[in-house]
Amino acid sequence: MPANVFVTGTDTNVGKTLLSALLVAALDGVYWKPIQTGASEGTDRKSVMQWAGVSEDRTAPECYCFDPPVSPHLAAEAAGVRITLDGMRRPALAANRPLIVEGAGGVMVPINGSELMLDLARQLDFPVVVASRTALGTINHTLLTVRALRAGGVELRGIVMIGARNPDNERSIEHYGEVPVIGRIPWLETINRAALLRAFHSGFDRKYFEP
Repeated sequence: MPANVFVTGTDTNVGKTLLSALLVAALDGVYWKPIQTGASEGTDRKSVMQWAGVSEDRTAPECYCFDPPVSPHLAAEAAGVRITLDGMRRPALAANRPLIVEGAGGVMVPINGSELMLDLARQLDFPVVVASRTALGTINHTLLTVRALRAGGVELRGIVMIGARNPDNERSIEHYGEVPVIGRIPWLETINRAALLRAFHSGFDRKYFEP
């Protein structure tokens, strides 16, 4: 069975797309972002193709794509659309490869009037990996995300820290969250496939990404 992963984050712009690109490259996976907002500034799908060095057929199209850089429920409302879980089914092209799914924002981001990104993660039933900053504030944001995921009944695989190494924050997250830090991505001067593969091999525990 492929090692499918749902990538979420402690906040927006925390590094989910960077982590997703790294996993696509390292696991020979397929990328899918079911809900994209902020498309007027470019899509995460295109960023993953560029960074991971994969062709378009290694990515699945978005189910919902909106131009404004706002929460999915607000973008959909402005477009006169209602996002539904039934409208987001696993793409067929990922049948024989790991599927790397990137959520929009954090797990408590609303997707419609009654459901959250957490509900999509629960429906897909993939292990969740959390992208987290290394900087000040990350302990609170990460522990809140961990608590929400566990309360939602989804499998939490671990945390990936992104940024300059901060051992004290890592230890605190592991201790208080009772969750492993399973990967680290340093600041990358250049983002490309080779740099992402180096980061995976030097900073990740591969056992957490095996089937």
